[in-house]
Amino acid sequence: MQRIAGAVIRNLAEEPWQEFPGHYGGALSKALVRPETVGSRRIDYRISSYRPMAKVAPHAHRVQEQIYHVLEGEGLLEIEGERVIVRRHDIVYLPPGVRHAIENTGLGDLVFLVVTSPAEDEEPR
Repeated sequence: MQRIAGAVIRNLAEEPWQEFPGHYGGALSKALVRPETVGSRRIDYRISSYRPMAKVAPHAHRVQEQIYHVLEGEGLLEIEGERVIVRRHDIVYLPPGVRHAIENTGLGDLVFLVVTSPAEDEEPR
């Protein structure tokens, strides 16, 4: 990681893969930009790679907005009980309070970016 005048430059390989709580079967993410990784105040930016059959349990965020940007693969996205297929180049915006889940139902890895703001699911101070 390199810091220049408050900016941070880091490489994807610097961050380990993690299986966060509520994620199952090889639903892995790299938390690239977070308060604890680079000192961000409002942004959580991750890359996720879900193996076939990997998933995150249905959940909703109280105050966080979230964006998924699918880079590779395909999967099944559930929003408030409705299921839709997502694939490469699909972008999903999830407002606070919307129950959602995603599962890799494809043949290869489902790779997507996740942008969340604020970084924590609580009212900004």
